[in-house]
Amino acid sequence: MNAHDIGRAATAALHDELALSPKPGLVTFTSNGSHRDMDAQTFMRSISSLRPYFVRIAQLGATGAEFHELERAGIAAEARMLEATGGVNTHRGAIFLLGLLCASAGAIAAGRRRLTPEALRATLIERWGEALHRRASRPSTLPGGIAARRLGLRSASEEAAHGSPAVFETAVPAMRSAIARGLSLERAQLDTLFHLMATLDDSNLAHRGGLDGLRFAQRAARQFIERGGAADADAIARAEAIAVDFEARRLSPGGSADMLAATCWMRRIGAIEATEGIDRIDRLGGIETSALFVPPGERDERGVVSGQAFLALP
Repeated sequence: MNAHDIGRAATAALHDELALSPKPGLVTFTSNGSHRDMDAQTFMRSISSLRPYFVRIAQLGATGAEFHELERAGIAAEARMLEATGGVNTHRGAIFLLGLLCASAGAIAAGRRRLTPEALRATLIERWGEALHRRASRPSTLPGGIAARRLGLRSASEEAAHGSPAVFETAVPAMRSAIARGLSLERAQLDTLFHLMATLDDSNLAHRGGLDGLRFAQRAARQFIERGGAADADAIARAEAIAVDFEARRLSPGGSADMLAATCWMRRIGAIEATEGIDRIDRLGGIETSALFVPPGERDERGVVSGQAFLALP
């Protein structure tokens, strides 16, 4: 697997996250969730703008780049995203988290080692953990980072510096379990999202709803899981009901969405299970985002998403 495979899988994973529905408070092709400032087309333009970035940062990882080089690539990617969306933040968190993981995958692939969640996490910590800890000590000027500091929560930078435990200790086991139980891919993604929502101190939820809003969302997700999660026959109806509650409170678990995308990416590169994702993209000769990802009849449907933390801090 090379940097192009890794990067194309990241682009596809962002679409996986976008396409999942229902998704309380978050973008889908049929709902704006808890947002008013963007829609599904904005989101698709953002995904398209990030295609070169994920390939580039995987290449940087493969060549042993220092953190400041990854950061520079992330800053440029955010600028392209904002240009594509008219100044709307759709994927700041994914630029940060998924970009770091692509760099880790690039380093592993260059060493001809097997891509596993364990190897990805170890590489992330070994290569850039120290720099991420230094970055985490810098006060954030972003809304989620400010909320995390005010409420004493772990910021996205701190989460990354610890090797993204919510991804590797919550999301990956949840996805593996759902697949092993025979859930469909969509149901497995939904189950993974709710496991993340139940445990992650999501700074986006904290920014939008304060500590009360964060705890409300976590309780709702725990109750969903306790009643059987996505395997339950009424799971879709219950997720839709939770979405109504989230939208009434303007809650949006953007951090969990970013981590779901990262988990979908690991599935696509074969780190979680064998997948046809890369083969399908290769046969098509690369991704044409607007043609491949937007289902027929849904091109004009509306949906939105939220961002989280980012490589660059003022």
